[in-house]
Amino acid sequence: MTRRGADSPQDLWVFGYGSLMWKPGFVFADRHKALLRGWRRRLCVYTHVYRGTKERPGLVLGLDWGGACRGVAFRVDAALHEATVRYLRERELVTAVYIERVLPVELGDGRRIQALAYVADRAHGQYAPPMERSALLQLVRQGVGKSGENGEYVLNTRDHLRGLGIVDSELEWLSAQLRAA
Repeated sequence: MTRRGADSPQDLWVFGYGSLMWKPGFVFADRHKALLRGWRRRLCVYTHVYRGTKERPGLVLGLDWGGACRGVAFRVDAALHEATVRYLRERELVTAVYIERVLPVELGDGRRIQALAYVADRAHGQYAPPMERSALLQLVRQGVGKSGENGEYVLNTRDHLRGLGIVDSELEWLSAQLRAA
């Protein structure tokens, strides 16, 4: 996919599926429930910075191939387009485990837009292939980084998804395990 949509002087749409939903860090004009087809939300990125360290990595969400992902699309006014893309690149591309893409997204009202999204790079060393739930839980429990505990990230994401009426079975299971401990 092209990055042209991320660099053009017009309103920008950004697709959030993890912490961008509850901590975007940029000014937006509108936000809508959104559906991205062909990609799924998954704890597939070893985090060595925000929610873990190299010695004790955690796991954060990425968009991985297959399925569909419900999340939030943010519309950013054209005047803030460049500054928002710059901010997102500094935030999301810190270790180059995400690839910036412009992808087709369907809004809750049926409109179809092109949105900037960050997908997991399966060839990157921080990409975490599918694993047993017990292994996911162990990594989430151990991870602590400069943004805090990995478990907090999972719980916040799950809570915000629920607030949008979205159920993610993996995050639901992990949240129940974290709260039971």
